[in-house]
Amino acid sequence: MFAAKSALITGFTGQDGSFFAELLLEKGYRVTGLMRGPPEGSLGCAEHLRGAVELVRGDLLEPPTLRAAVEAVLPSELYHLAGPSFVPPSWEHPGETLKAIAGSAAAILEAVRELEPSIRVFMSASGSIFGDAPESPQREDTPWRPTSPYAVAKLAAHQLVGAMREHYGLHASSGITYNHESERRPERFVTRKITRGAAAIALGQQQELTLGTLDAVRDWSFAGDIVRAAWLMLQQERADDYVLASGVPHTVAELARAAFACVDLDSERYVRVDPALVRPAEPTASVGDASKARARLGWEPEVGFDQLVERMVRADLRSLEGVPAGS
Repeated sequence: MFAAKSALITGFTGQDGSFFAELLLEKGYRVTGLMRGPPEGSLGCAEHLRGAVELVRGDLLEPPTLRAAVEAVLPSELYHLAGPSFVPPSWEHPGETLKAIAGSAAAILEAVRELEPSIRVFMSASGSIFGDAPESPQREDTPWRPTSPYAVAKLAAHQLVGAMREHYGLHASSGITYNHESERRPERFVTRKITRGAAAIALGQQQELTLGTLDAVRDWSFAGDIVRAAWLMLQQERADDYVLASGVPHTVAELARAAFACVDLDSERYVRVDPALVRPAEPTASVGDASKARARLGWEPEVGFDQLVERMVRADLRSLEGVPAGS
């Protein structure tokens, strides 16, 4: 039987995992993070939590290790966040993407069912499952039309959560998360590319910022707000699926303007569009309607778009100036 207030987090070393660990530790949980490598290896975004979180080994592509991790910890709550998070590589390795996302979800749900069905499970889905949706913003009941191997894999995991919940009565919930950012987001993502670029240009370390499609629309939230909503999902008596998003659309150009404004610069003077990076226009804006989460969970985002962008730019300024994180 599991211990009271305990949690297992997969993807512990990433952006979301580190915010989850912080939140749960503040609430008095015993937290265990899943690591693919040895415990002495890098903890990534969660390095500052070394010693505060227990570690267990597990690999998404090795289902027996996921089962062993669940069995070793037997948490009261399990947050499955691990998996590929960058869409383009899924086109190069669709089989591995499906195995890492849908396969790991199946392995974890099966382990919970067989070892301790009372474990409450959160699965991280994605707004990309709606793809070429017939409406925007998208709700929980919007038809799914995934347009990438990544989105197909996320949809498979999302549907599996619902099937296992209905068939076995598991307290398993799927959070359909839209873009959520922070200073911990890897630099390959456009948000960090922009905020770090603005900071570097302000410090005289860079002359221009090269981007692709400026009119692409996204629904950006603060990662800490999304994590808090996910935690609230597992505190409900009944498991269910929720869209987690700000509901406010912004273009890449707007994000760039906001980032450069933080350092008193005009983005139009420094941003250059590379035609090779421009993608075809998306037929449907990727924006989520989180009305259900607001009504049933009592959740409200605490960090707005401009606050989020400024937070990221300030963190990048400190980093580029050599100021230690947390200072």
